[in-house]
Amino acid sequence: MNSQDPQVVSRRPGFLTRDALQKFFIVLSQLGYQILGPVVRDGAIQFDTLSTADQLPRGVSNDQQPGHYRLEQGDNQRQFDWNHGPQGLKPLCFSPREVLWTEQSKPPAFNPVPPSIEPTAVIGVRACDLAALAIQDRHFLSGSDPDPHYRQRRESLLLIGVDCARSAATCFCASTGDGPALDGGYDIGMAELDEGFLIWRESDKGRTVIDQLDLLPASDAQLETMLQSTTQASLAQQRSLPDSDELLLLYKRLEHVHWDNVAERCLSCGNCTAVCPTCFCYEASHEMSLDGETAQMIRQWDSCFSSTHSSMGQFQVRSTIKQRYRQWLTHKLAGWQSQQGRIGCIGCGRCITWCPVGIDLTAETVAVLEEGSLDV
Repeated sequence: MNSQDPQVVSRRPGFLTRDALQKFFIVLSQLGYQILGPVVRDGAIQFDTLSTADQLPRGVSNDQQPGHYRLEQGDNQRQFDWNHGPQGLKPLCFSPREVLWTEQSKPPAFNPVPPSIEPTAVIGVRACDLAALAIQDRHFLSGSDPDPHYRQRRESLLLIGVDCARSAATCFCASTGDGPALDGGYDIGMAELDEGFLIWRESDKGRTVIDQLDLLPASDAQLETMLQSTTQASLAQQRSLPDSDELLLLYKRLEHVHWDNVAERCLSCGNCTAVCPTCFCYEASHEMSLDGETAQMIRQWDSCFSSTHSSMGQFQVRSTIKQRYRQWLTHKLAGWQSQQGRIGCIGCGRCITWCPVGIDLTAETVAVLEEGSLDV
């Protein structure tokens, strides 16, 4: 093990035995955080409120394939030996449905409805989801007028990231540069070993917690295991996306015959955008009370696969499934580069796993980029 490895030097982790993980939970609770963490619910890994470390799944791993997600129970003691489920961090900051303000006619008034906020520690966050959150931050918090609802929720979070020691078959975060190892955007980092956890702080909020844990020194063997685990997880990934420059060529393939092939399979159900941790389309609707005296302004998630998403009066800009899928893929992988400074995909593979017909974003992208029709 190279003690000068940048990952080791930057982290300077200590060691926490598996039996001592409950102390971590106690410290978080004493500091006023509610704790969200992974649980098995409805056959998937999902975030839920936790009170003890024993509520974390133990020995659970997953099998993910196009259109396929199954949990598997093993006999090991690991509690983070799974890849993500359908839920990322997006719902914690960008609510699926919320009231922005209320209105009344007598007397005329507009009343903001701030979100109900409680300091929350989220344990088990993966590198890809941290990269996705950075994209959400750039959209909702940049400029002189950041979104107040998003900002309040975002500032309430203490993010506890965990390196991925294995990759699902649908993962391709290595090709987008967003995993499997943690690389910023979190407050506390963890790497799970058979005997316990390597833990380090990444922010001042994280330092406040770490200073109360009395961590043991990490051995060279433990540090080597940490490095080898994420390296092996990266090498195990079989899917990938082309580099950013090549993805820009998608706009020259708008008439490629493969778009028709995808449209024949796509249901336009919107599952891919619902589970995508970077998509942030929404609609705002004005809901009036029956007596006409009050109203609410509602914001809720929307999808570019919705038939009404591109409606302009009586005209639909994208009336076919082919047009919707093409818009989603080209915008996310090419258009976002000029708008967001990077592609809008972080390689989590959720859109592949949770697509009912198993459409594979990486395969469709490569097929469209093959020699074919050009828009010139």
